[in-house]
Amino acid sequence: MANPLLAPLLGFLGRLSYPRLFVITAALFLVDLVIPDFVPLADEILLGLGTLLLANWKNRKAPPTIEPPLPPSR
Repeated sequence: MANPLLAPLLGFLGRLSYPRLFVITAALFLVDLVIPDFVPLADEILLGLGTLLLANWKNRKAPPTIEPPLPPSR
């Protein structure tokens, strides 16, 4: 069951592009690392952001496959 306090925040953050989401996650992690428990529920937010980062991770493009040419039509 989603936490009613974190669900709207993670919903908003889920719409961000990957680089912005990564910067927000890194900044929150560093703040939480330097000043423990400065942000309430920071650990839960970081877990949600980590999940969003993994979900938004772009797959590398597969190399294009070479298809044989079609036979000429008569």
